[in-house]
Amino acid sequence: MTAREQARFWEHPGLPGVDLLRARYIRHTFSRHAHDGYVIAAVTGGVEGIGLPGGAERAGEGGVVLINPEVPHSAYAGAAGGWSYRVLYPRTDVVSAVAAETRGLRGTPFFTGPVIADPTAARLIAAVHEAAEQDDALAAETFLRLTLARLLARHSGGIARGGRPRAAAPGAAAHARELLAAHLADPPGLDELAAATATSPFALLRAFKAAYGLPPHTWLTGERVRAARRLLDTGVAPAEAAVTVGFTDQPHLNRHFSRIVGVPPGAYQRERKIVRER
Repeated sequence: MTAREQARFWEHPGLPGVDLLRARYIRHTFSRHAHDGYVIAAVTGGVEGIGLPGGAERAGEGGVVLINPEVPHSAYAGAAGGWSYRVLYPRTDVVSAVAAETRGLRGTPFFTGPVIADPTAARLIAAVHEAAEQDDALAAETFLRLTLARLLARHSGGIARGGRPRAAAPGAAAHARELLAAHLADPPGLDELAAATATSPFALLRAFKAAYGLPPHTWLTGERVRAARRLLDTGVAPAEAAVTVGFTDQPHLNRHFSRIVGVPPGAYQRERKIVRER
């Protein structure tokens, strides 16, 4: 790998059964190989070349690459300057579970790619990575499911359909909100919330958004900011408040606090202190 190339291949505990790769390659070439799971990649810069049994394909910035299990392929720079991308490698059982829940599909789905133009899917793939990098397991799991659901709905085919997706149990959304509020610093994941509320993950997502206007991870962020405000009002330092309410560090609190409150937490605390001292 050259000095300008960089790559991180990793996994997050909140995304069992999924590997992640974020990379920038210039001269690196992947020899022909196959995976026992799926390859789902969003090209974020340059051009990726993909060698497939049916011939070569190219994916430019904004393109999404979908490679099914056990399909031999290679990857290389498709243009001068190489390419950068974010990749998800979900196991077949992860994709099959989402297909069964959202599409009533049984068996191992296959995608009709291999290269598609779907900017929304590309943004969702990036969102999975960003949430995992921020150690936001609930958001990462939610975006993963939304990514797979979209790709399965628009770019898959070939296996039998079953019944309608399951509806949420009565009171599931309220119970999930209570669980999140009670565990701000260490919230349950989407699968845990679904199990605790006797419903399925997608049914819970639909019910929660219908009840509160936001998906669970977004509601949780707002609740953390409200809790941080209360701590700041008592004189707790922003860095301590950030960790107490469940943000990874103060920069993460700063970003979300500013988006919701309109000013950074330090400025908020200073102004409140001035008012109280008058």
